[in-house]
Amino acid sequence: MKIVIIDYGAGNIQSIKFAIQRLGYEAVLSNNPEEIMEADKVIFPGVGEASSAMKKLKESGLDTLVPKLRQPVLGICLGMQLMCNYTEEGDTKGLGIFDVDVLRFNHGVKVPQIGWNQIESLESPLFADINEKEYIYLVHSYYAPVVEDTIATSNYGVEYSTALHKNNFYGTQFHPEKSSMVGERILKNFLNLSTTN
Repeated sequence: MKIVIIDYGAGNIQSIKFAIQRLGYEAVLSNNPEEIMEADKVIFPGVGEASSAMKKLKESGLDTLVPKLRQPVLGICLGMQLMCNYTEEGDTKGLGIFDVDVLRFNHGVKVPQIGWNQIESLESPLFADINEKEYIYLVHSYYAPVVEDTIATSNYGVEYSTALHKNNFYGTQFHPEKSSMVGERILKNFLNLSTTN
């Protein structure tokens, strides 16, 4: 299986690569469109600020490539947020894969949310063998509200989407590569997805 982690200069890519190695697979870091299109699974990470990350995507032409991908794609943290229509962070237009706007936490809670939170309302093969209210690791100041594409939620002053799914695209607000055995299982489930899930 060919696994590509999109390397566009805004991702926590080494820890994701190591997490995949622990599962017995090798992942390639690449920003080459042909290599990304030929992959069986694509991981779209993101760490940092949305507008600068989107600028890097556009500079490499990946902003037009990612929405056209047909294999299973997993966006992580900022990667998931960039797959949405828009984010308030940097007043940034996203890739428009998920039909939702990303908002800043404004509910009397400490921002950013850093640490462990529970996931629930799990509705996807991505969460096979994962129990409701398991703990996952998050670092974020912005969130996607609950919408039709939501497949998992958490609560931090407001209920929000911790995972989204539409067609071949998946997104997790949390970091599976930092979420201990639960995150490892979720990554394994993603790698086990067929192209028809």
